[in-house]
Amino acid sequence: MNNLRLSGCGTALITPFKDGKVDYDTFAALVRRQVEAGIHFLVPLGTTGETPCLEAEEKLGILELTMENCGGRPVVVGGGTNSLTQTLNGIKSLEPYGPDAYLIVVPYYNKPTQTGLYEYFKAVAEATDKGIVLYNVPGRTGANLKAETTLKLAEIPNIIAVKEASGNYSQISEIIRNAPEGFSVLSGNDEETLPLMATGADGIISVASNVAPREMVQLAEALLDDDMVSARRIHHRLFPLFRNCFVESNPIPVKAAMAALGLIENSLRLPLCEASGSTLALMEKTVEKLGLKTEQRI
Repeated sequence: MNNLRLSGCGTALITPFKDGKVDYDTFAALVRRQVEAGIHFLVPLGTTGETPCLEAEEKLGILELTMENCGGRPVVVGGGTNSLTQTLNGIKSLEPYGPDAYLIVVPYYNKPTQTGLYEYFKAVAEATDKGIVLYNVPGRTGANLKAETTLKLAEIPNIIAVKEASGNYSQISEIIRNAPEGFSVLSGNDEETLPLMATGADGIISVASNVAPREMVQLAEALLDDDMVSARRIHHRLFPLFRNCFVESNPIPVKAAMAALGLIENSLRLPLCEASGSTLALMEKTVEKLGLKTEQRI
């Protein structure tokens, strides 16, 4: 039985680049910044980290730095592909670094049936004693993990959570309502943090917390404490950031915002490219209006 229980705010970490290479020093500093802000857990090597464009050795280097700088926070590392064999090989390579759990996305492009999804996630869970976090993001994968399939998978002892980014409130509410004890439901969309946690979700895996980690921690903790007055105030303050982080494909806008704060160089790997001029201006205005302090490059 895996006893890890995820709650609060976890950051889907970006991967900084410099001269086309992973900027490991900056990445380590970004992890430390998250820890100093009180983040509850860390999520390297997800979609926000541009993982499809990382080499195998780069992934290992990023996970190693996350573990070294996480300050004891749980680390949920992205490990999913659209091939069972590749996913299992990936987990095997990541395992020696000691992550607490694996974030496994619904296999993309293949468009599996619900039976295929169940058997796939079951096989992944059987290959490790670490926790498995299901990741449902049909807008990127082309397939939806239905509530009944999620709930069936939740009965497997080391499947410990779902990151739900379907945007389907009815589906997510059904999971929250029927989830077994110890199974966490995590929002995968920043703007849905308040409504989902207000109705029983356990937390958020956040993009916006790359930019504003302390504020996102405050939002999650207010919701966990049922302090709706504070939660509504923080939500409305952060809502422009939530919305604007997705005016172009993630992580294009969030990297623009972090560059505006002086935290990173605004560099991505093709097929993703730097934000348009209008998005750059929008993200600069967004962080300025939030009153986020421009930080010296780390």
